[in-house]
Amino acid sequence: MTGTRAEAAYSRALAAFRAPTLDLLHGRQAPFVVAALMTLFTADRPSVAIADAHAEVNEILEQLRTGGHDDDARRLPGGTGREVCRSWAKQGWLLQQIDDDVEVYRLSAHAVEALEIAGRTGGGRTRVSNSRVRTLLEAVDHLAENAESDPAKRLERLREERDALDAKITRAEADELEPLDDDELLEEAENVLHLARELPADFARVAESLKAMQRDVVAHLRRDERPTGEVLREYLQRAQDVMQSTSEGRAFAGALRLIGDPDRIDALTENLQDLLRQPFARSLDANQRSEFDAIGRRVELGVEEVLSAQRRASHVITGQVKTHDPLRDRQIDDLLRDVIAGMHEWGQGTAAPAPVDPVRSLPMIDVGHLRQSVGDIRPPGAPAPLTEAVDVEFVDADTRAWGGPRYAELEAYIEGLGGDYDLAEAFVGVDDDNRRPVDLLGLLEIAHRGGMSESDEISVVEALRPDGTTRRFAFGAVRAQAAREEAHD
Repeated sequence: MTGTRAEAAYSRALAAFRAPTLDLLHGRQAPFVVAALMTLFTADRPSVAIADAHAEVNEILEQLRTGGHDDDARRLPGGTGREVCRSWAKQGWLLQQIDDDVEVYRLSAHAVEALEIAGRTGGGRTRVSNSRVRTLLEAVDHLAENAESDPAKRLERLREERDALDAKITRAEADELEPLDDDELLEEAENVLHLARELPADFARVAESLKAMQRDVVAHLRRDERPTGEVLREYLQRAQDVMQSTSEGRAFAGALRLIGDPDRIDALTENLQDLLRQPFARSLDANQRSEFDAIGRRVELGVEEVLSAQRRASHVITGQVKTHDPLRDRQIDDLLRDVIAGMHEWGQGTAAPAPVDPVRSLPMIDVGHLRQSVGDIRPPGAPAPLTEAVDVEFVDADTRAWGGPRYAELEAYIEGLGGDYDLAEAFVGVDDDNRRPVDLLGLLEIAHRGGMSESDEISVVEALRPDGTTRRFAFGAVRAQAAREEAHD
């Protein structure tokens, strides 16, 4: 019997030391790993961009080597910060994720737990304090109360609690309550810190359990072994079990209720700030004060991590369900198996190059809607000609006044000039209605069609806009030639 118990205990110990948590703390480079991870990740910095993490680990290594801590090379890893971080990710201490289109590192649940153990151990010995024991007793009492099925006994417990509370109120009204001394308050503060340090690992375990479920669901959907609805129902049931059947799930559910009540968050923040101003808080060191102040933020970040994991899992699973095509996946699997089998057979042949049969089982591509008539690819006919400008009807005269050049009126005016003409002089003689800036461009176009020449002289004209304002334009002098029809005669 003794041997059996010893073997069972030894097997449990082996399994514990093979886990990433104790593997991190047991290695020769554990002090460096703990120090680097504590430097990179804080309560206000739960994730670090991968490029930044590589650079910062490089800097930490350089500082330690320069400071003379490289006497034992086995305690400091070799290689670059990038190689070190990738090694940590491979050992399960870092997780790679995408946050806002940026690839980041996050601590795994094992790493969070290892850092919590190291921080608790390095912070001094754990004391069996009044606060710690009272927390245990209150937890046992609360469990016994909830487990009690006899209504009479539950009512008796409630009356005892009410009597004790009434007696305390009576002593307070008589000013007979003695305040706790600083040592007892310090013990309670340390107990609060102890409880707060356990939360990040619990949150991280919940987030990682959701990621594991996401991977399992996607794998089941891709294997197409069971109907999609059955796989999704199992995922929803497992997600509910995570929140109800595990200690970390219950911790998350309680924290979620706390976060969901803004009044409780405000009260928590105010209480923490008031406690730090109390005289007993002077006995807390700088790290303890910083941890105390970050408790609220640590809870918020933990809840956000779990909610982000839930959103990512839902997004990935939804995308898989929408794009999942069993027939297409099966065709691709068959094709890949044929290719691998063909390469395997070809590779076992002679050393001389051998012909390879082409793959002939590619799935047909979906090309959509083809032309129904393939006899003549030309369009059935030419488009209808454009209508003449005279057929265009404008809403009113004001709209027409702000339109383009009046080519018909300008061409009639130019025909009346006869022979060659100077463009600027001709524009001055145009009616006010046809002396707009756009009509100057129209006159220039007409001159270009009939033939024109330019000189180095500068012509200046004044155009009249429909609203009565004027604009002056300067351009190289233009001499328009006689109409082309007359030139060809």
